[in-house]
Parts: sequence; structure tokens; C-alpha cells
Amino acid sequence: MAAQAITLARPYARAAFELAQAEGALGAWSQALAFAAEVAKDPRVAAITTDPRVKPEQVVALHLPDGTKADSAFGNFLAQLAEKRRVTLLPEIGALYETYKRESESQLLVKVTSAMALDAAQTEQLKASLKRRFKRDIELQAQVDPSLLGGVVIDTGSEVIDGSARGRLERLASALTN
Repeated sequence: MAAQAITLARPYARAAFELAQAEGALGAWSQALAFAAEVAKDPRVAAITTDPRVKPEQVVALHLPDGTKADSAFGNFLAQLAEKRRVTLLPEIGALYETYKRESESQLLVKVTSAMALDAAQTEQLKASLKRRFKRDIELQAQVDPSLLGGVVIDTGSEVIDGSARGRLERLASALTN
């Protein structure tokens, strides 16, 4: 089901990105989409948005951030989603939009999982190293997983670098059993 949602969301995310880029408002659209996506995740709102008795304008009003007018470009975008009963796709649209935004800004989101929290110096050293390797600005998303025993796992979305002690032990065990 998730793959189908992403497939349906892709053209809307591309359209949102192109509209935001044309307006020079990538950041504003990013915030607005994040807000609308959070609203769309609420099961109560999802029930309302799929109810045929609820008018598209009412659905749009629920998803508009404070201060955003219904006749703005973002409001019109939401209206198109509401007309086609696609508002439930907003979380996927928002995630894809962020990917397009990072690509346009030559940024790469890297998820780093480490056995212990990284200090500021380690974080900066890792960012610099990844920037040299991928030739893009790096946005790090760090988390701690003590089960790694030591080291880090780096996930760029298209590549995973497992430098954890647990990963090394698993590879050693695999090599010894084969």
C-alpha cells in the first residue's frame, strides 16, 4: 500500500516543488507541507477528508497553516488535492517534496546510527568527510542504538555503510560459516 501511495504522490510532490521553486518559496512550502501532512496523519481528519458530505473547501481549511489564504498558491494546491480526494497523500507528498528540495540545494540527508552519541567535533568531522565523498552539503540525522556495540551505520538513502562492531561480527560469522 505504501508503494502505491508514493506512486500516486510523486506527481503532486513534483508539482508542489515546481510551484514553490517558481515562487522562490521552497522553505515556506516546506513548512506548509509539513503542517498539512501532520494534520492529514490524524485519523479523525482522515475520516473527514474521505467523507463525501464534506466539501473540498472545508478539507482545505483544515489543512491550511495559520496565515495562509485559501486563494494562495499553496491553498490552490490543497484545493486540487481535495477535489481529487488525495489529501491523505500529504505525508508522502511532503516527504518527496523534501527530497526534491534537498536535491535542488545539493544537500544529502544522511541518517547516522551510532552506539554512543556523537559529540560536536565527531559530527563535524563526519559531515566534512561525507561532503568530500558525495560532493554535496550534508544534513545529518543522528540516533543512538547501543546494540551496535561500537562504530556507526551511515545511510544515505541509496547507500548504507556499516562500520559498526555488530556489522563486522556478523560479516565475520558469515565468512566463518561459509
